[in-house]
Amino acid sequence: MSDVTVLVRRLAADLPLPRYESADAAGMDLLAAVEADLALAPGAFALVPTGLAIALPPGHEAQVRPRSGLAAKHGVTVLNSPGTVDADYRGEIKVILINHGSAAFVVTRGMRIAQMVVAPVTRIAWQEEDALPESRRGAGGFGSTGH
Repeated sequence: MSDVTVLVRRLAADLPLPRYESADAAGMDLLAAVEADLALAPGAFALVPTGLAIALPPGHEAQVRPRSGLAAKHGVTVLNSPGTVDADYRGEIKVILINHGSAAFVVTRGMRIAQMVVAPVTRIAWQEEDALPESRRGAGGFGSTGH
């Protein structure tokens, strides 16, 4: 495993940069850079700033994913999960949080709100065909494999 260098601009100087919390962690926690506490009522969603802008190397993306602890304990998750930060985006990373829980949830400055995974991107070239190769599954859709 080799490190990929990502340029970062810290827009919230008082918040630390994301970091891996264990040796084998895939993601780094993103922190809320809200100016004031943000209350999310049940069913409500909000765009939460992280105080970070990045420049990914070409051929990479950053995936913004939910934190399992927030989902399991409070029903709070990332609405467009996973969110994608493209390599050519230079604006602030923001997280769309939604509260699926039964109680209000308060987002505070510095709170860990999501995780970010940087991954390589595979680009494809379409090859249009009149028919596709046969497969065992065929055109069977949801639940068609019996599981």
